[in-house]
Amino acid sequence: MDADQVAALRAILSNTGWLERAGIFGRALRTSVRTPGGLLVVGTPAEEPWHLTAHLDEESRLSGIAELTPTLVRWSPPPGAPAHLSVSVSRLEEARRGETLFVVAPDAAPAPLLERVNDARHAGATILALDQGDPELDDLAHEYLTIPAAGSAGAGQPPAALDPRRSGPRTFSPRTFDQAELASRTGLLTFDAAQHLVSAAAGDRRSPAPSRGVRSLRGKLARFLDAVSGPSAR
Repeated sequence: MDADQVAALRAILSNTGWLERAGIFGRALRTSVRTPGGLLVVGTPAEEPWHLTAHLDEESRLSGIAELTPTLVRWSPPPGAPAHLSVSVSRLEEARRGETLFVVAPDAAPAPLLERVNDARHAGATILALDQGDPELDDLAHEYLTIPAAGSAGAGQPPAALDPRRSGPRTFSPRTFDQAELASRTGLLTFDAAQHLVSAAAGDRRSPAPSRGVRSLRGKLARFLDAVSGPSAR
């Protein structure tokens, strides 16, 4: 997108609240990873997050933030796939403190995924989730961003009413631009457009810090329990 399109996009989204929400979540994503290669991105067995992984990789290179370089974790990598496309879900068993497991789930997270997320959390990894309303997954996440699906109870509400948990708009496509206009009119952001916002915000060192009240009470309690119990033994 050129400079005029970028300015127009920001104007379109300025009153929706999604820029701020994505900025807070993107900052959490950027600051939670302590080591290069420690950002593990996984989807559900039915949906691999290729789109978001590619944008995070681009943001890592353009912003010079090595920790943002994503590792795509796949449920069934085909034989003979390149090394960077051959990382299976067994990698999650090695997740540890200083690493972040980013779960991208446009559909409900199945039990095998939830079990692996739970194990990674107890091993000390930070859990972030982008979903369309998945209480079980959100319970496990330290931070989550919910994008209500069309027709759901939360769809069409202003972002501030939803349960919370860069300038780099160069990552937006014309299609996303149209979706952003939809968001300005209805308060509804598509899951695809949200991935653009989050990846761009993750690469922006100016993304805002979480304000008071952004994290849910469940998230605060989960942090407390982690601090008390510590990571579980292998």
